[in-house]
Amino acid sequence: MPARNPTLGIGLVVLGASCFVVNAGVSRVALRHGVDPSMLTTLRVTATFAILLLVALCFRRTALRPPTGKQLALVVTHGLVGVAALQWTYFVAIDRLPVGMALLLEYQAPVIVALWAWAVQRQQVKPRLWLGLALALGGLAAATGVWEDAHVDGIGIVAGFAAAVCFAGYFLIGEAATSRQSADLDPLRVILWSFGVATIAINVFTPLWNFETSRLGDQVSLLGSLEGTHVPLWLVLGWVVVLGTVVPFFAELFALSFVRATTVTVIAMLEPIGVSALGWAWFDESLGPIAITGCAAVVAGILIAQSARPEHPADAPLIA
Repeated sequence: MPARNPTLGIGLVVLGASCFVVNAGVSRVALRHGVDPSMLTTLRVTATFAILLLVALCFRRTALRPPTGKQLALVVTHGLVGVAALQWTYFVAIDRLPVGMALLLEYQAPVIVALWAWAVQRQQVKPRLWLGLALALGGLAAATGVWEDAHVDGIGIVAGFAAAVCFAGYFLIGEAATSRQSADLDPLRVILWSFGVATIAINVFTPLWNFETSRLGDQVSLLGSLEGTHVPLWLVLGWVVVLGTVVPFFAELFALSFVRATTVTVIAMLEPIGVSALGWAWFDESLGPIAITGCAAVVAGILIAQSARPEHPADAPLIA
């Protein structure tokens, strides 16, 4: 394992988080120009799987060995829930909600993980879990303005919460798959086969060949404050796949060689903050004082709830 280099590790996490932040805006551009959320999911998952497959062929062929038994069940579930369903619900949420609000909903996942650890895995959690949960839920209510019906898109809210559940599943199932009981399943092997399962599943419902390739050359507006700027659709989709998926994934995966996983997840909380700022600067999505206070409460609550879980729970079974 490489020697610990916190500066490099933190830099990699910031790079990954920054790519994910910008990708929220780029994905909205694709969605608003007629790319269906299901088709965008198919494009993103299928192309990412192809790139991961190429990486494994060139650098780590052991990752190509299919998992078996319990490991296969974990990887299949990880692919269906933590990859395919997560991508689709995420795209629906950012299409129907302000991008910052969509990310705030998705990032309830660490709270769900902590609650699962307490209620299902029977892990000891610190009492501050409940403070974190209260802050996260109260802040979310303030940020979304749930008492003002005009501000709430019901389908978008449901999609955002569903994305949080799927994101929590991504962490929990991935944690179980890469634990010491599954020592031969390294992270690349897990993510490669998870994306493989997701690729098969999503293409059953929305086949890649149904995409109108003639549209790739269409000039599309970047919307919002960049409305006067036009780029080809293939460039937008290329960003979603390469700089919005592959680069940030590998940056945060490689960062784990230099800093603790807890550090990675804490720094990754830059994402909902960054996306809120991006929504303001790019799409003119303004937030009032109550909503801004709510956003801050959500981030604080998530960090508190996340810190209530044991630091090294990797050997805990998914279900106690």
